Amino acid sequence: MKRGIIHLYKIGILFQNRDFEHDVYELIKAFYPGNEIVSLYEEDDADYDIRFRVSRDEEGYTISYNNGIEKKTAHGAVIEGQSSGEASDALISCNDAHDIRRKNKDAIKYALYQMLSKATGKTLPWGNLTGIRPVKMAMGMLEAGMKNTEIARYMRDQYLVSPEKTALAVTIANRERDILKNIDYENGYSLYVGIPFCPSICLYCSFSSYPLERWRKYVEAYLDALVKEIRAVSGMMKNRKLDTVYIGGGTPTTLEPDQLRRLLGAITEYFPCEELEEFTVEAGRPDSITLEKLQAIREFPVTRISVNPQTMNQETLDIIGRRHTVEQTKNAFHLARKAGFDNINMDLIVGLPGEDITKVQHTLDEVKALGPDSLTVHSLAVKRAARLNIFRDKYQEMTFENNQEIMDLTMKTAYEMGMGPYYLYRQKNMKGNFENVGYSEVDKAGIYNILIMEEKQPIIALGAGGSSKLVFDHGQRIERVENVKDVVNYITRIDEMIERKREGIAKWL
Repeated sequence: MKRGIIHLYKIGILFQNRDFEHDVYELIKAFYPGNEIVSLYEEDDADYDIRFRVSRDEEGYTISYNNGIEKKTAHGAVIEGQSSGEASDALISCNDAHDIRRKNKDAIKYALYQMLSKATGKTLPWGNLTGIRPVKMAMGMLEAGMKNTEIARYMRDQYLVSPEKTALAVTIANRERDILKNIDYENGYSLYVGIPFCPSICLYCSFSSYPLERWRKYVEAYLDALVKEIRAVSGMMKNRKLDTVYIGGGTPTTLEPDQLRRLLGAITEYFPCEELEEFTVEAGRPDSITLEKLQAIREFPVTRISVNPQTMNQETLDIIGRRHTVEQTKNAFHLARKAGFDNINMDLIVGLPGEDITKVQHTLDEVKALGPDSLTVHSLAVKRAARLNIFRDKYQEMTFENNQEIMDLTMKTAYEMGMGPYYLYRQKNMKGNFENVGYSEVDKAGIYNILIMEEKQPIIALGAGGSSKLVFDHGQRIERVENVKDVVNYITRIDEMIERKREGIAKWL
């Protein structure tokens, strides 16, 4: 199929062996973004532009490629002791079995990447890494005693990561390690509190967000349930040290000043907040920020806020449904400074519809003039639930541009603002196969952001859609405890949500 000069294909992947099915699918999708890709488990007669076949025999994995004109084959060797994704030898220890599985996964992805690169003529900045936490890998090697040069060489040779991204990952791993040096992984934890209401729902958003005008009547009942969960969880975690608090959303500043006082008052009453490493409120949407709300927040030990423009181009703001103006962003930032906040983050998104490098440059110039203390640059990731996908026919004429030149420009501007990179993560469906990077001045890094990505300690998440990560066994195991996403269900089933946490915390922590 053709749309302009972009060729879209129908691609079928026949899995005769399903070891590492997800990794194979994701790597193929990374080379063919925006194309229709179907997983198959038996032969069919459908008409595919490209067919892949994944099989395995005693000698290893075989992946074949056929586009009707040329055929290619890739082979990945099998490490003994692995059978259908599990260790077959009962004498192999759990650690050995995990290591064997990882080596087999690495082998098949390495071979597949080489074949895809030849077939498409492309390389990917992050090589064959399909996970969202490349810095976690670098951090693990750093903590194991490897030198920076050894880590860089390993990532380039084993995972085919570009020199630029390898250097970025190693740099961030070193800075993260320094930032987290005072965090108690074994006995500490962090707290996330979610406010799911927003002034309007952005075009690209896939979070559990609810437009305030339609859901305003539920806000007080939501706060009732949330305060009940706050009180209950404080008792469950009383023997652990609270390191960071993060209030996110949605948009927390959709709450009125007295509602913010009620929420922050409950957190500071029931949790020990005197010695926190960080307390963040994601103010987020500029059109939700007033001086009265900022003054209410300042009554509590909040150390960090976000004022998030995403872009400083008005036309783009209108397209993506932000429903605020560039001037409102500037005014909100100045109000935050007036209220006394000395650690303000701003979030930007590159790859938004219609934004080329000139428009990104304009955004960066405007942000640089404001002078935030940290900057988070997101590469657009269009998830399944986002309206941009749901209504793709309506928006199919939009152009989405992200490339290395744009990413380099954001990094250059951050450096000019006296900031260095301090955390990084990737998302599925990310335009250009790039990454999200947090930049900050020396003492202004977002500690919670690092902890949620590196999975070093438990994150207890409260509110609708909260997903708690219970990290234990010295960071080797993670279990999740989920709250329901729907606001009404959260309110009516709050006792059940509390009991889920009680059982999970008692079992795993």
